[in-house]
Amino acid sequence: MIPEIRFIRRDGASIAYEVFGQGPDVLCIPGFVSNLEFQWSFPPTARFFERLGGFARVIEVDRRGTGVSDRFSPEDLPPLEVLVDDLVAVLDAAGSERAAIFGFWDGAQQAMLFSATYPERTSALILFGPEACGSQQPDYPWQWPDEQWETFFAEMANGWGTTEYLRNMLEWSAPSLVENEETARLAMAYWRLSAGTSAVLAIERLWHQTDVRHVLPSIHVPTLVLHRTGDRTSDIDGGRYIAAQIDGAKFVELAGDDAPPFAGDSDAALDEIEEFLTGVRHGPEPDRVLATVLFTDIVASTERAAELGDRKWRQLLDAHHVRIRTELSRFRGREIDTAGDGFLATFDGPARAVRCAQAIGSSVRDLGLEVRAGVHTGEIELANGDIRGIAVHIGARVAAIAGPNEVFVSSTVKDLVAGSGLAFEDAGEHELKGVPDRWHLFRVLA
Repeated sequence: MIPEIRFIRRDGASIAYEVFGQGPDVLCIPGFVSNLEFQWSFPPTARFFERLGGFARVIEVDRRGTGVSDRFSPEDLPPLEVLVDDLVAVLDAAGSERAAIFGFWDGAQQAMLFSATYPERTSALILFGPEACGSQQPDYPWQWPDEQWETFFAEMANGWGTTEYLRNMLEWSAPSLVENEETARLAMAYWRLSAGTSAVLAIERLWHQTDVRHVLPSIHVPTLVLHRTGDRTSDIDGGRYIAAQIDGAKFVELAGDDAPPFAGDSDAALDEIEEFLTGVRHGPEPDRVLATVLFTDIVASTERAAELGDRKWRQLLDAHHVRIRTELSRFRGREIDTAGDGFLATFDGPARAVRCAQAIGSSVRDLGLEVRAGVHTGEIELANGDIRGIAVHIGARVAAIAGPNEVFVSSTVKDLVAGSGLAFEDAGEHELKGVPDRWHLFRVLA
């Protein structure tokens, strides 16, 4: 369920927050921009916060200028201490005496200042991808110099909100989010709905102007610092520096190039956070759903590749991929993997999967290609954009048995599409390699 969004009023401004989950209190300060409402419609953030709420009572805030909190202009840029005072008021409104303070990106600066200023309200400090200083200094050489910041501000002022600019920002800061076109589209919508140009410029200028290095020795709470090794927005040396300056801090390097914790391998970060807060790490519960899987494969692909040569085969394969993706889009299929000349896709309805398989066979025929296809419906596990489970193996084995221009289905699929108008021919019982029992298969009739 989507948590209720609540508001507090401070100095004439409305600050939005929400509370969800069970466990030790965690005050979450998102970095850059956020939107408490839309984050539940964006799968990466929804999944991240759902799991965080599985082991913690999360108090999350949209800071001034972002999301459903009041917006501001660059002239109204609030100092860091005002944002920290907002957090105290949010904790009071949420009925929390003490909480672990979790900040990422520039939200980590607020978290560090809060924990040093209000140690009695801070049970622990969690930082993800943090920087202590916003500009390059002789003893802080990895941060951007002022000239680079000014170029960044000018580009943001002219480009924020446009598809070209936001896609470039995603490729730089969260490359995993552009691997899927729908995810990229939603990520851009998330940013657009989180802040306008004036607000995002104000936020970035505040980050650039802030230096909390002098605060670090005053932090005396259990601290966990997480940083991805390939983060291009915040150099990992910044995380190492902070961990070295806070007495007793634990520093963990995580693999990956994504700056926000909800992108890429978010479970690796959540495992560390769960163990730090609770003493145990359970790992993510697999998302299990009923789905229909479709496998396709080009018949005699090795022979065709040898006949055509590498360049012509690559061109033919590209044309094959375009046509299959067109049919997947038409029948609401979700592409999961493309291995060489084969496709794996999922559907929320078996009849659509079967009709898509038929359409694919017809679509690639005038390219001089023949494909085989297999369809099965069963329970699968969703894991970071991939799928697992016995149903996936069954679908692959069913496809392997089909002949040129044939679509084979399991008896499960045949039973589920009764009344759809699809016709089948009994293809007998078969042993599927690596799968228990014998399976009754059916050939789809044109």
